[in-house]
Amino acid sequence: MEKIELEEKIVEMIKTVYDPEIPVNVYDLGLVYRIELNDDFSVDIDMTLTAPNCPAADFLMEDVKMKVESIEGITKVNLNLVFEPEWTQDLMTEEAKLELGLL
Repeated sequence: MEKIELEEKIVEMIKTVYDPEIPVNVYDLGLVYRIELNDDFSVDIDMTLTAPNCPAADFLMEDVKMKVESIEGITKVNLNLVFEPEWTQDLMTEEAKLELGLL
């Protein structure tokens, strides 16, 4: 599989992860800051949370990791929880803002 196809699959898979309290996926919420597919087909992902004390943190991180690891060809997922820059609603896609009534 081409690297570009794998990168698209990674994004598609991350878009299936939803915060249990918000009806929008974590990608469109703007919680994923970086996705890097390495030459050895390992993936580095930096993501954040809407709030540092998010009760769903463990669930969300495990769900992202498991789903990306399930993609054929991916060898390893390194998931980093970061809080810089701080998440704001400005990071959300237009679709997410519309879904949440912010537009």
